[in-house]
Amino acid sequence: MLPQEIIRAKRDGQVLADNDIAAFIAGLTNGAVTEGQAAAFAMAVYFKGMNITERVALTKAMRDSGTVLHWDLPGPVLDKHSTGGVGDTVSLMLAPMVAACGGYVPMISGRGLGHTGGTFDKMESIPGYVATPTMAKFRTVTSKVGCAIIGQTADLAPADKRLYGIRDVTATVESIGLITASILSKKLAAGLQGLAMDVKCGNGAFMPTLPKARELAQSIAQVATGAGLPTTALITDMDRPLTDVAGNALEVAYAIDYLTGARREPRMHEVTMALCTEMLLLGKLARTPKVARTMLQTALDSGAAAEKFAQMVAALGGPRKLLDQPWKHLERAPLQVAIAPARGGTVTQIDTRAVGMVVVALGGGRSRPQDAVDHAVGLTDLAGIGDTVGPDRPLAIAHTRTDAQVVEATKLLRAAYRIGGRAAALNQPVLDRIIV
Repeated sequence: MLPQEIIRAKRDGQVLADNDIAAFIAGLTNGAVTEGQAAAFAMAVYFKGMNITERVALTKAMRDSGTVLHWDLPGPVLDKHSTGGVGDTVSLMLAPMVAACGGYVPMISGRGLGHTGGTFDKMESIPGYVATPTMAKFRTVTSKVGCAIIGQTADLAPADKRLYGIRDVTATVESIGLITASILSKKLAAGLQGLAMDVKCGNGAFMPTLPKARELAQSIAQVATGAGLPTTALITDMDRPLTDVAGNALEVAYAIDYLTGARREPRMHEVTMALCTEMLLLGKLARTPKVARTMLQTALDSGAAAEKFAQMVAALGGPRKLLDQPWKHLERAPLQVAIAPARGGTVTQIDTRAVGMVVVALGGGRSRPQDAVDHAVGLTDLAGIGDTVGPDRPLAIAHTRTDAQVVEATKLLRAAYRIGGRAAALNQPVLDRIIV
């Protein structure tokens, strides 16, 4: 069937046959499907949806568009994926923590989507770090260190790589079927034996409500199980930034602080520990959640997890002394300016998506797939819900290149914060656990 006929069928709400989905994805890979057709397909799927059978077919077709890895390692091959949020730096700590507990984590990460930061972009902010190594190098680092965080290479799920960038700029990111296939095609291509999913829920997530987050979590768990990949999904809160930091190099520095014990915010720590625990259970490295948490805390307190991170960075071309002196290597924005609120009071609500868009506006994200990312810009010391802000407590510190960016960040950040008298009750970091 011609690409336009497949688009027409989905536009009209028809269920696509496996071979039509496979043909469209093959065309996306070899260039027979144009960017306009890919955008139209994504929009048709966004509005008409896909059933579980279609999602499995789409996931497998995207997986098979490139190399599928197979591992022969002395421990379980595990990974985690987040649907994306603001201040979500979990992957940078999680991979070395699980590696320090005996797992192997070949993490294939993505770029930022919309208002959310991307793990790939964060790793690229480390000077010299090769975030798109050869498959041979990826295998070597994973087997020797226990973890390797890289970006999606041309070898792995290339059809997804092309569609991923198109979704970002065509307002089709939130499609359950496309999110499911995008996530799982890369994870299946990586040859995993267990996956922990972090499905974000709240005003800073692509799934703003708990019912929508559960729908996505169920979809991922069902499709992954149907493809032979044991998966557990946690639904975690994103009604506020996960940390008080947003921006690529700034979040790398935060991850180093976490791993070395300089700073571990309770909410970030709970989400990280909960996801790591699921990975150790899936990999049968721990029998119970209590045992898993003890192992993970030991990996942190002993410095073993930090050492794994340092080894990974060095093995992939980054500075050998990054943990000792992060800001000797990471780029700083030339201006750091406190952004005061328009009026003082208590923070009662945060539009988390809007906070993420401040970073995008500064150049820390993309408006178009081809846009370069400024790794140095971002926000630190973000005020939290319940904090009293005013002349002595700003909303955040903006890290920018120019005075004009400071003006823009001030306008956008003030609009993202609601200041009043009394803050609402805060959600727990982990809202639900879903396993099929």
